[in-house]
Amino acid sequence: MSPIKRNPLFFVAFLFFIISTPTTDALIEDVLDIIHVVKEVSSTILRAWDIVQQSNLVNGIDFPLMREKQKKVLTRLKEVSRQIANTEEKYAENVALAIQSVNSFVANNVALLTKMNDVENTMNSISARFQEMQQYEKRRDKLEISTLIMFAEWTVAPNAYSIRFLMNRLHLTLFGTEEKTNSSTNFLTQLARSYEESANEICHTQQSPQQFVYSLYADIAMTELKGYALMEFSWMMLRIYGKGNFTEESELMRSDYQKRTERTLKLLREVMLRSSRNVWHCDPDKYVKGETYEEVTRLLQGYIENEVDMNNDETCREDCAFYISAKSEGCFKNKYCARQPKCSGRLYSCRYLDSDMWICPSPLNSTRRYEWIEYENGRILGKAGYCTRGTTKVDSWWRYLLWHCSYCFCLCDEQGLKSDRYFNLRDVVSDVEENKVVTGLRFVKKNRVFHLQIQQGELQPRGSINASNISWKPTNNYNIFDRDVKNGRDYHTLSYESRSIDLDDVHTEDISYIVTGVRFRVMGTHLNLEARFSEFNFKTGELVSPEINSFWKSNDNTDVSGNRRTKIRLNSPDISIRTIVKSLPNSKDNDYIDFVNSDMDKDAAQSTVPFIDTQGVVSKPPVPLAGVGIYHKTQNGYGGFVGPKIETYDFAPHVQLPTHG
Repeated sequence: MSPIKRNPLFFVAFLFFIISTPTTDALIEDVLDIIHVVKEVSSTILRAWDIVQQSNLVNGIDFPLMREKQKKVLTRLKEVSRQIANTEEKYAENVALAIQSVNSFVANNVALLTKMNDVENTMNSISARFQEMQQYEKRRDKLEISTLIMFAEWTVAPNAYSIRFLMNRLHLTLFGTEEKTNSSTNFLTQLARSYEESANEICHTQQSPQQFVYSLYADIAMTELKGYALMEFSWMMLRIYGKGNFTEESELMRSDYQKRTERTLKLLREVMLRSSRNVWHCDPDKYVKGETYEEVTRLLQGYIENEVDMNNDETCREDCAFYISAKSEGCFKNKYCARQPKCSGRLYSCRYLDSDMWICPSPLNSTRRYEWIEYENGRILGKAGYCTRGTTKVDSWWRYLLWHCSYCFCLCDEQGLKSDRYFNLRDVVSDVEENKVVTGLRFVKKNRVFHLQIQQGELQPRGSINASNISWKPTNNYNIFDRDVKNGRDYHTLSYESRSIDLDDVHTEDISYIVTGVRFRVMGTHLNLEARFSEFNFKTGELVSPEINSFWKSNDNTDVSGNRRTKIRLNSPDISIRTIVKSLPNSKDNDYIDFVNSDMDKDAAQSTVPFIDTQGVVSKPPVPLAGVGIYHKTQNGYGGFVGPKIETYDFAPHVQLPTHG
């Protein structure tokens, strides 16, 4: 006789074997939360068989005893229902978002839509039957015996409408037949691939593709658990009321469930290992400065200057192109130079466009100098329109009939109260003494300094985060003019010579480490991201002496080291928020981008691009991070945005399978 025939609790041991045996050389401390729940609920179900096997009838029928057993079994069902309900509630929002996304991106794919409808119908049928059984439990004292018997017989009947058939159908639809062991072609993989290709869905759900797959699996696992509970309790009811022993039948049912569980976990693991774990934020429906984006201001800005004021001799012997790097040295005869704020920094890349022009100055409180410039030859820089301060006619002139004193269009690099160009260099670390880790990132501007702010949460067992105390850790509160604050130590100042930011993914492959901090450093002329990783215990959710078992990591590949990065070049960039099509990521690890002026014709070079995306990048649910990054997103012809992204912890190794042999 098989072990299952002798004792159904043998199945508990099998389940424990499935979810506790590592298949890699690395020590995997524990399994995913949802798999742990399946084990616990299955154990509760199987312990109910002790009630059924007590005091088996020998002679005749003892209805009071049957009734008593029925009540006890249905009471145990109540406990199972509670465990399943608690788990479903925990994952409800994430599952709903995942399903909503699926319905969105499969709408135009007939093949995927048909399969998805089949999956939903099958899962709904199983869940509806489970709810019916829950109603029986609530009315256990008033139910007719025949009602329970009919329900149980329908549940386990060997036909196309039984729960057993529905569970097999669900598994086949999702993963294919046993012969199809390649997970790259199954329906779950197809959904994961379609989700990953749909940028809007990632931003809507705020789930990495791996989290998306896990959310779908959570729904599937709970549905299969409901089906398994239905069949086990049905066999119990039939045995209680003397309809048979059903040892062979229940053994066959458990064997099928074992095989499906083993295969599901194997394929799930493969899909999760292939799935991206990156989360980033799409452009908002409406751009709001100070809420969804910020700007570096007056780093390189279009500026009108006459050649006579760019040399100490007040001559006009050269042309505009001669002044590659210069300064505003004076204001000859108080011409137009006296009617505009002087560029007190350096002037770069001067050029001649035309002799005479009309200039529309910007409001005095603006960081722009000009709204638009219209040259006499018809060329317009910026978007011409009504000018609130009135236009000013500016004409070049001849001097001594030999020199043409031309007005040049230059780029002004000027530090001052209207120029926000500072990036925080101080460490930003989670409250590790409270067992908190980094769960999200965003840029914020405070006191004219750009900071990478961290979202932090308390780490719990099996990679969970205590959602009740998630918070954004306050940024450093300092001013660049404070006595104890220094440029190059506390903050970095962008300039014409030093205005690059590296676009990197900083992560670790070691699943025993997660992110507990971030910071910027300056490598040569580049801002470079670093991440702090700390060791933790997956099973207990405890950081392991973070003051000792932590390290900082970055991508050290910079121009200074001789290993060239790839530069992201902007093609005639307009102001970032003028795009009507949402920006898409266009950078990869080991790229970099320079902060530059907006296009001369589109914006009179009055803005610094890219802008800074200040939307929070977090995941739902919040999870520990295996990495962080800085990336650039745009549409062709626009400056785009620089923003942070996160890489969620890799849960795939904790989807464990039994070893053989």
